[in-house]
Amino acid sequence: MPIVVVSCLALLWVIWLASEPLRVAQRRRRIGRRPFPETWRQTLRQRVPWFRQLPVELQLRLKRHIQIFIAEKDFIGCAGQEIDDDVRVTIAAHACLLTLNRPAPFYPQLRQILVYPGSFRVQRKRTEANGLVHEGEEVMSGESWTHGQVILSWHDTQAGAAVIDDGHNVALHEFAHQLDQEKGHANGAPLLGRRGNYAQWSAVLSREFARLREQVLATMHDGEEPLIDPYGATDPAEFFAVATEAFFERPARLSGQAPELYRVLSGYYRLDPLGW
Repeated sequence: MPIVVVSCLALLWVIWLASEPLRVAQRRRRIGRRPFPETWRQTLRQRVPWFRQLPVELQLRLKRHIQIFIAEKDFIGCAGQEIDDDVRVTIAAHACLLTLNRPAPFYPQLRQILVYPGSFRVQRKRTEANGLVHEGEEVMSGESWTHGQVILSWHDTQAGAAVIDDGHNVALHEFAHQLDQEKGHANGAPLLGRRGNYAQWSAVLSREFARLREQVLATMHDGEEPLIDPYGATDPAEFFAVATEAFFERPARLSGQAPELYRVLSGYYRLDPLGW
């Protein structure tokens, strides 16, 4: 093949790659202009009760984002789970809520959502302080993987969505992990934009993480459950995920008991559930 032809083909390839963001934006605009299906509206009303609390502007934006999310992500049923519009819309609504006002709102690294009918078992390796490694099964209701997958129990997803003020929502939890993993690993500090944002984030979340661990220890004596799910005391990544659940499901209580934590989460998500 002549060198000139090879050079032209290479140039066209570079131009095509460079134009991809524009083509993606155009495709998303087309998808977002489509009418939102009536059956999808019914799913939001029946399975996502917090949707009705959103201001009208955010409802409209969320519906556009749901359309794009469903068009771009693969939903895969596991262990006999059927994938229908109820499943897609319910899960997409929770994923899109977390990124509703954020840049890059469609989880650029996420490719697949795997859905099981209920809790599922995974193999886990655990290393003790003395170096011994234990391997066994663990029952899970959700997981988020760094290579572009979120795994959810449909039963637990529905249960978490149905009760909007108990601070437990597995879909919000796992998609918060997915945001945390955009940089390659989850450590409780997702991408925050400016470098200066990390100091405040670290100070506030480290303090509240330590406070939760103290509350969990105290619970063993007085039996009073902390506001934030005790599972968040496991490590900073889990703390960020359960704090996200409390932020969206218990905003008034979180703002009252941990106002700085509420403010940094509100700044990160660019949302204020107190106003809904």
